Amino acid sequence: MDSQDIQVKEKQEMTQPAEHTRPGPIFTPAVDIFDTDEAITVLADMPGARADSIQIDLRDNILTLQGEADSPEGTSEVDVLREYRTGRFFRQFTMSEIIDQSRIEASLTDGVLRLVLPKVERMKPRQISVKAG
Repeated sequence: MDSQDIQVKEKQEMTQPAEHTRPGPIFTPAVDIFDTDEAITVLADMPGARADSIQIDLRDNILTLQGEADSPEGTSEVDVLREYRTGRFFRQFTMSEIIDQSRIEASLTDGVLRLVLPKVERMKPRQISVKAG
């Protein structure tokens, strides 16, 4: 594997003006999505966001993630160089019928939001035994 196989995705500022309802930058967090027989897991990169600043809304089969990352500097510190950008996060996903929406769980650890989207029982793969007759 060479260095071109791995690309780091920076958090990107949203550019569509229709999605801006407040002043300041709004970022689209990078996500990783994993699928198993039991659930779909979404990991969203939200560095600097606190659990109490994240809102997760599920309405009309649209899952919306919103959060805010605070600036990490102290009150008496003055900027010398600023590469770490702070502001609000926003991302939406359309939920399919395979997700059991009543059992969705969310946790935040080290700036990564983890959403576990369990699959409904009837959608889980299963083996069917054949009986001799």
